[in-house]
Amino acid sequence: MRTSSLFLAFATLLCTAAAAAYVSVLGADLIEAQSETDTADALHTAGHAWVVVEVDGLLVRLSGIADSEAQRFSALSAAAQAVEASRIIDRMEVVEARPPAPDFAIELLRNAQGVSLIGLVPQDFDTGHILAMLTQGQPDPVTDLLESADFAVPPGFETAADFAARAALLLPRSKISVTANRVAVTAGTDSPQHRNAVQTRLARLASESFVLAMDITAPRPVVTPFTLRFLRDASGARFDACTADTETARDGIRRAAILAGLSGKSDCVVGLGTPSPTWGAAAETAIAALAELGHGSVTFSDADLTLIAGSETPQERFDRVTGELQTALPPAFSLHAVLTPEITGPAATAEPPEFVATRSPEGEVQLRGRVTDDLMRAAVEGFARARFGAENVYVATRPDSGLPNGWSIRVLAGLDALAFVDFGSVVVQPDLVSLRGSTGDTQARATVARRLSDRLGEAQAFDLNVRYLETLDPLAMLPTPEECLARLQAVQSDAKIAFEPGSATIHADTMHLIGDLVAAMTDCEAVPIEVGGHTDSQGRTSMNLTLSQTRADAVIGALLAQRVLTGGLVARGYGESQPIAENDTEAGREANRRIEFRLTTQADARQARLAAAAEAGGTDEGDLDEQN
Repeated sequence: MRTSSLFLAFATLLCTAAAAAYVSVLGADLIEAQSETDTADALHTAGHAWVVVEVDGLLVRLSGIADSEAQRFSALSAAAQAVEASRIIDRMEVVEARPPAPDFAIELLRNAQGVSLIGLVPQDFDTGHILAMLTQGQPDPVTDLLESADFAVPPGFETAADFAARAALLLPRSKISVTANRVAVTAGTDSPQHRNAVQTRLARLASESFVLAMDITAPRPVVTPFTLRFLRDASGARFDACTADTETARDGIRRAAILAGLSGKSDCVVGLGTPSPTWGAAAETAIAALAELGHGSVTFSDADLTLIAGSETPQERFDRVTGELQTALPPAFSLHAVLTPEITGPAATAEPPEFVATRSPEGEVQLRGRVTDDLMRAAVEGFARARFGAENVYVATRPDSGLPNGWSIRVLAGLDALAFVDFGSVVVQPDLVSLRGSTGDTQARATVARRLSDRLGEAQAFDLNVRYLETLDPLAMLPTPEECLARLQAVQSDAKIAFEPGSATIHADTMHLIGDLVAAMTDCEAVPIEVGGHTDSQGRTSMNLTLSQTRADAVIGALLAQRVLTGGLVARGYGESQPIAENDTEAGREANRRIEFRLTTQADARQARLAAAAEAGGTDEGDLDEQN
């Protein structure tokens, strides 16, 4: 009985211990599971799903690879919101930080000693292409001081660098700064005309992928005579010519003209050759005087000033204003003032003698009206033939001994003025020389005013109605890249460039097309164009690819032999990969053997060169079909 009681007590004790152990283990598992769940949820909510959570008893181990030390610390902070920080064991690693890409840039410097390239470029940037362009375009040495870094090429960097090289070919004295999204061109040119031509060309070559900033200067022109002509009439106020010696003087002259009624844009050339440092003050004073008089004109030719007032100006006002102007002018200037007389009576209806010269858009010049005598007739005819071409002049003048003094000078001055318009007419009368015409030169009006002022002398009276037409401007009419491409494609519209069978030698019967391409390349030398070579499918694929490349190279070589700058051209062979007809007929194969032109970019050019280099190697020309 006693043994049985002891056994029962011992069994009860064991059961109680086992139950306690089970409850203890179950509680630990629950705590671990809850800790893992809470920590994982906290990390996920904080955006750290990359962290791996492991729980061992009360310990919470965190592992994973953080992108940065800040990310690792953020994960620790998030886990500490779910469990005590003392329970967390940090086994997270931080990926080795890669420094950010540097600011890639190129400084391209060109002067009389050659070209230098300075800066930092990506390791995969095609420096060779830029060097090849610069070497071909000018004979002076090209110095490569570029360094590289192992980073990806930024989008647009190659396009910007390609444009910079083309710009350098146009500007012998220049500094061009290149980044992926900006190209800054600083350069000097020989003349304002050269500057305008270069700016127009660069603006057309620029890509929308970068911002183009141009600071292109030209020496100030030497203006002789130093001329300013300002008019006020029923149609408003305007400049026929405006010249200033400084920017300050130019701005002062413009302000005076605006107060006198000038509206809209006006061009005032800042040049060298002023007869006096007080030119600007004298011009402002004279313009203000004309505004007070009403209608008329004020003309400066060096230090000689002519003020012509309209016939409606009262004599008393004319005397007062001209007297005040004479007193206010700086000592270097002399004033000649004229009040246009009002013509009445028979003289008002009489036909004045006149000489008329007209120039047609085709360049034909007709001379009609009166000259003083046969000797002057011969002189006028000879001058016109020399100025406009002997075959373009038709003479129908007649002598008149009763013409006023100075008639011959006025006629020759009028003919000289007519040469500055593409088409129009000049009418010479005793008291007026009138020019009407159209031109593509934005400075023609000022030039004519300057020359007439110089040749007619004091009391000169001339009227200019010279209109600028963009369609006549050779700079404004430079071809666009698309127009250049259309020109080249048109050369092969009726016949195509052909080659000797199995070779890259241009067939003699089609060599005349090279001359046509030379003509088509006029003003298009810097436009990026790909010369693509294509073959039919006969022969080995690799051989066809090589042959197409050498044929494209041969076309560029033929153009270069004709002294065409080919820096804008790149050759690429496509082999048989782009057929335009079926290869199972002779007609189809003939169509596929061709040279094609297309607009390209620097990235396209680089890809073409890499493809050509990858396919280069020894080949057996016997593998080629005789017709290829």
